[in-house]
Amino acid sequence: MIKVNNLKKKFIKQMNKKEKKEFYAVNGVSFEAHEGEIVGILGPNGAGKTTLLRMIAGIMIPTSGEVMFDDMNYVNDEIMIKKSLAYLSGNTKIYNSISPYELLKMCALFYDVKKDEIDKRIKEIAKILEMDKFLYNRIGNLSTGQTQRVNIARCLIHDPKYYILDEATSGLDIISSQIILNFMKSEKKKGKCVLYSTHYMEEAENICDRVIMINHGNIIKEGTPDEIRRDTKTSNLRDAFFVLIEGDTNEE
Repeated sequence: MIKVNNLKKKFIKQMNKKEKKEFYAVNGVSFEAHEGEIVGILGPNGAGKTTLLRMIAGIMIPTSGEVMFDDMNYVNDEIMIKKSLAYLSGNTKIYNSISPYELLKMCALFYDVKKDEIDKRIKEIAKILEMDKFLYNRIGNLSTGQTQRVNIARCLIHDPKYYILDEATSGLDIISSQIILNFMKSEKKKGKCVLYSTHYMEEAENICDRVIMINHGNIIKEGTPDEIRRDTKTSNLRDAFFVLIEGDTNEE
């Protein structure tokens, strides 16, 4: 289980040469995500999704609050936590001059996957993500969708317990997007815990067990897609979001 408790992140914005302004990109967010569950973090650009997920993944230090993975926290168990999770952003950069196979082998060694199991593991992942046709091609020659599948494969190599996926399908074609969504569903069936950030409300509606809607760093609604649609008297999550923000579209 991932438990997020009153997480906050404060930044200082330079307004002009003399004036600075403090603001919270994430402001007191709390929730839980359980094994065998896909939890969607939904909101527009600038809502605080990426900052929130970076803090949960241990990439960014919160101003205050705590993240727990079962009984572990980053203060006492940072290495153990990071060995058990995978983090992916929509703009993750990877080496262009090597092949997906070479990258996955390097990542497997980094995560101490047993050497006699690496080839088998890479072949299994290549099949899951339909990478066989370009497994040995140079990454720099791959399409955007193929490159993102390689990024997903990188996350899979050490068989993590937790996935933190930030805009994983952003800008992808329909085929690559569906492969990645199917991957998330299959990992859920294995009992993995998946946090999935997106501004594609329709995607979240199809795959998420629960949804956390945020705006300006605050949770504005949490529940199953059915509960949110019912409570807002709408037929889809996109309309529900606009009901909840009541026309507030300021992305400052």
